[in-house]
Amino acid sequence: MAYLDIQNLHASIGDIEILKGVNLQINKGEVHALMGPNGSGKSTLSSVIMGHPSYDVTEGDILLEGESILEMDPDERARAGLFLCFQYPVAIPGVSISNFLKKAMDARHPEGKTPAGPFLKEMRENMAYLDMDKSFANRGLNEGFSGGEKKRMEILQMMMFKPGIAIMDETDSGLDIDALQVVSKGVNKMRGPDLGLLVITHYERILNYIEPEHLHVLMDGQVVMSGGPELVKKLEEYGYDWVREQTMATA
Repeated sequence: MAYLDIQNLHASIGDIEILKGVNLQINKGEVHALMGPNGSGKSTLSSVIMGHPSYDVTEGDILLEGESILEMDPDERARAGLFLCFQYPVAIPGVSISNFLKKAMDARHPEGKTPAGPFLKEMRENMAYLDMDKSFANRGLNEGFSGGEKKRMEILQMMMFKPGIAIMDETDSGLDIDALQVVSKGVNKMRGPDLGLLVITHYERILNYIEPEHLHVLMDGQVVMSGGPELVKKLEEYGYDWVREQTMATA
């Protein structure tokens, strides 16, 4: 049984069906990449997994450790071990990074309180690892941050929360090469038996830094092709028209 098991997932927004039977299984210790053309449903899938209220699941299920999460609110899913790196993180003025992280970790702690000393030590160590100046701890969450700083903040959260499954929804969009390397360094530090990772991306370049064991292609709301790292090179060389041809040939 997969740690995260997406079964025949159909989802709509209003009268528009976007996901049309997605099947995907991710275990801890695995890194999966999800690619596909614009409008294929990649970001919708991440939103539906996290319980975004704008989307209606009309068929199928999402299981976490064998239990359906469809009736769980987003905060319950987060406490259960799911985490989403946003493509466009929003600013929350007046809430400092340190306070935000502490409150979020308290909500996940079995006793409702994360010890302050170890928390501050870990936060500072992770910030240094991500090349974030220590003064950021007292700044408003994402307030006045550049695109690269916002993405570093997303990875800092992931490093602190230690989820069972992390979804990176086009985290690489808008990053220059230096920021991409730093973000990838933080993600790779977390790779191991306790984390399952889904990297959603348009571009192959992030997969040069966060190398997946599995690659899936999402088109028209369905996973139409899966493979290993070699599939990344084929997509780079032949594009999605090749995927369409292969899919039609095996239909």
